[in-house]
This record gives sequence, C-alpha cells and structure tokens, in this order.
Amino acid sequence: MASLVIGLGNPGGEYARSRHNVGWMCLDQLESRGRFGRVRREGPAKVRESSVDGYDIVTARPQTFMNVSGRAAVHLARKYGVPTEDLIVIHDDVDLPLGRIRLKRGGGAAGQKGVLSIADALRSQDFMRVRIGVSRPPDRDEMVDYVLNGFTPKERERLGAVLNRAADAVMALVRDGLEAAMTEYNRAPDD
Repeated sequence: MASLVIGLGNPGGEYARSRHNVGWMCLDQLESRGRFGRVRREGPAKVRESSVDGYDIVTARPQTFMNVSGRAAVHLARKYGVPTEDLIVIHDDVDLPLGRIRLKRGGGAAGQKGVLSIADALRSQDFMRVRIGVSRPPDRDEMVDYVLNGFTPKERERLGAVLNRAADAVMALVRDGLEAAMTEYNRAPDD
C-alpha cells in the first residue's frame, strides 16, 4: 500500500507562495526526491505517484479551498485504501515559530480550517500531521491576511531549509513510523 501524503493549500496563483500553502511547498520538496508521474486529477485533488527511497508515495493537493479539504481526503483515502491512522497531512501552523516542525497524531485543529475539515469529513482526528511553523502575526485580528500573504524576504531565506526538513520528516514517518519520527523532528533543528 502506498503512503498518502496530503499537502494543504489554496488553489490559485495568488496563494502559491503564501504561508497557508507551505503544505503544497513541502510536497514540491518531497517530489524532487523521486521520479513522480505526471499530475493527474483524482476527484477533488491533483495527485502524483512515485517511489522515494523504495517507498511508494502518493502526493495530493486538494483543489478545493482550505476549509473544505476534507472532501479530497475522504475521496483519496477510499480510493487508495489508506486507513485514517496512516494518512499524513502537511499544513501550516501559526502556533509554531518559523523553522519549527511538529509531528503528531490526533488532537484538535487549533483553528486550522483544513485540518478541521479533514477531521470532520473522516469523522476522526486520528491522522498524522506534519505541522510547519509559520509564526504568528503581531495582531491576532490580522490572522487571515497574514496566512494568505507571502513570506518576508528574511523568512524566504530560511524557507528552503524548513521545507527540506519537513520533507525529511515525512519520509521518516513513512520509513520509521510516528514515534521514531517524532523523536527526531519534534525538537528544534539546532538541538
């Protein structure tokens, strides 16, 4: 059975490099590590398939907006026969500083509408998450604009390394399982 890795993001060029689309950016990094097939439409998502380091991977980018990502997750989990507990979802997290990654299974959505949609659609929170820190805006009232806008030039300098580490974390989940991957990636990168 292939590992299903769903990156959260919003379709449309205006969101391509936004904080909210780091899930899709991480998939770009992951896909650079294998010979992924052409993008094809699978229900409400675009998918690509390949083998990375001997592990079969399906990457998916829901083509709905973030807050209804659950439609794609349910369709894809059924299509590929992936149990909820084996599903990997990559998303932005404003509660983590830029550069931090946190792996976990289950728990609340912490306001992340895509995660909430997936949990509601699957009727379970028991999927694995790769949370990529994008930091929090100084003013809570500006949250929507903050996550839908791009990174600052200084943040962009760090972003490549962050996305590379997040892709490493995804492969650790696939290869070694959640506990081992959490031990390796839930600490700060310089620890």
